[in-house]
Order: sequence, then C-alpha cells, then structure tokens
Amino acid sequence: MSGEDDNRTGGPTQHDDGDGIRGTARGSAPVPLSVLDLVTVGAGHTAAGAVRTAVDLARTAERRGFHRYWVAEHHSMPGVASSSPAVLLAHVAAHTERIRLGSGGVMLPNHAPLVIAEQFGTLEAMAPGRIDLGLGRAPGTDGATAAALRRTDGLREDADQFPQQLAELTRFLDDSFPDGHPYARIHAVPGPVQATSPGGVQSRHRPPLWLLGSSGFSARLAGSLGLPFAFAHHFSAANTLPALDLYRASFRPSEVLAEPYALIGVSALAAEDEREARRQVMTGALAMVRLRTGRPGLVPGPEEAEAYPFNELERGFVDGWLSNVVHGTPDAVRQGLDDLAKRTGADELMITSNAHGPAARVRSYELIADAYGFAG
Repeated sequence: MSGEDDNRTGGPTQHDDGDGIRGTARGSAPVPLSVLDLVTVGAGHTAAGAVRTAVDLARTAERRGFHRYWVAEHHSMPGVASSSPAVLLAHVAAHTERIRLGSGGVMLPNHAPLVIAEQFGTLEAMAPGRIDLGLGRAPGTDGATAAALRRTDGLREDADQFPQQLAELTRFLDDSFPDGHPYARIHAVPGPVQATSPGGVQSRHRPPLWLLGSSGFSARLAGSLGLPFAFAHHFSAANTLPALDLYRASFRPSEVLAEPYALIGVSALAAEDEREARRQVMTGALAMVRLRTGRPGLVPGPEEAEAYPFNELERGFVDGWLSNVVHGTPDAVRQGLDDLAKRTGADELMITSNAHGPAARVRSYELIADAYGFAG
C-alpha cells in the first residue's frame, strides 16, 4: 500500500482532508457523497465473494470521488458479512490509497474500549490519516446474540453506560488517563504513547470519533461533546429531522469541530431503467421482511422477490420501507438525493445501495457518480 507513514516526522503522506471530518462536494453534488457497505451476501453467492466485492466497491468509490467508505457491524445475519469491521477495513486499506475508511459503526457496548482503541490504532498505522471510528450503542443484532457477544444479560445496563464507555475509549485513544487512575499505566498500542516514549517520533494523530444513532440519544450526546454525528435515515426516516435538530441545538464547539457536522445514511439504488431499479430494491425489501419476522437469510434474487406472495401486513411494511429508498434512473436518484440534502440540511450523504448481486450494487454507485459528473 502506498503512502506509508514517514517515521522521521510522524506525518502521514496519505490523502488528508484537513480536520479529517469535513469533505468536499464533487461535481454537481450538493454535499460530499460517501459509501456505506453492508457487505451483503446474496443467494447463490459466498462470503468470500462479498469481501471481494467490498474491495471492488471501495476502489470504485475512491476512483470516482466518493469521500469515505464505511462498513457496519452486524451479527448473526446470514445475508450480511460485516461482523468484524476492523478486519474488513484492514483488508480494504491494503487495496486503496486515498479514500477515508471507517466504521458505521462499531457497536461500543459489544466490546471492551481498550480492544477498540487497539484495533483502530492498528488501522491508523496501516492507513495513516484516513481512518474514521464511528460508534453506536445498539447491539447490531438480536438480544440473545448481543448477550453472547457481551457475556452478560444486562443489555439495557450496557446501553445506559454508553457515555462512560465512550469516555474510557477516548482516554485510551488519547493516552490521557490522569495520574492515579487504575488505567493510567495502560496504553493502547499502536497509539500516542509511542510518540511520547523516549526516542518516539510517531504522530499523536488518532482516528476521529463519530457518534451514530437512529434516535435522539446519540444526537444529543454528539452535540454536547462537539463530535460529528451520523444518523441512520435509511431505517429511521421518521426520526431524521428531530434528531438533526437536537444535534444542532445541543452542539458545543470542541477541539474537534467548531460547528456541527452531520451526515445521514440513505438507501439509494440507480439502474439504467426504473423497472430494473425496482427489481433490485425489492430483493432488499424481501430480505428485510424476513429479518423483521425472525427469518433472516441470504439476500434473495430478483426472480424470487418478484414471485414472493407478500401478505397484506408484509405488503404494508414493504411499501413503507420502499418510500425511504431513493431508486430509479440515475437522474431520478440524483433528484431524490438533492431533495433529501435540501430537506435535511445534511452536511454529507452516505449511500448504501443494497441489491442481490454485486454487479448491480457497484454499477449503482458508478451511475450515481455519472449523474453528478464525478471524474473517473
């Protein structure tokens, strides 16, 4: 991988976007556009193929001018191969050079803060200056799986401890526990301690923290801490505007940000014609129906989705779900994204294009880039 860290100065030679948070809008896009990849596995495909597609998608996003590429932590879902964001990001980092890479997100209550600090310190060493650490407080799975991950039944208690866990993680990332603290002599490595040790020349830079949410809790916390905020519009659209309003109203300037910075995740899929776009998004809709009714599986193919006999309740769910998926021709998707950016005032749109097959997913991002006149 090119752009290695210069150990004499500690300065990254990788792509640098100033504060590591704010992006630049490309072409005619109203705001920076980014990619959220669920690393989905379709019927007839393998997890190995999904990982290869993740690399293809990240390289496509980099070549076409998308600002960042994130993966999300999910567990016990056959159709989603993103249970280990740090492992996936390490692999993608080895095949990209400039695009920002991050988690959208790591579910903090599932992990010891020190482990996350070590993982993302390692990623920062692999891809200096282009790693994001997005954090969520949901389990990313069902309650039983969360209990297996955390080795506890106190799931509610863990979620309520999120601010304390966040503070601990921040201390590990900054190597800033005060004297007398039980963890004062514990250091996340790779990390800033290597810059302050005798002979140390490493940069103290560490990945910027983002808080993720689908309700008001993380919005308020991100605002009060002066952190960037990512909202899951793609599955909690009714809460988008209230959460963004709360984030902006709660915002207090920090060393990280002088002003609020909010991105929203949005489901969007473009195809050459409207019918094909509809066929592709229906595969994701059927997968969601099965997930919500306790039958998670691989993402079905378009033919299976077309033939599926939705009952009245399922049809109502699908109609509601699709109303928040921007899909159609490239021009229609561009208009939908423009309208969403204007309506929400989001500083960045992070697009997830979910479909059964890898070709349709990667092609969707190419078409969106073309619609906005991105280079490449």
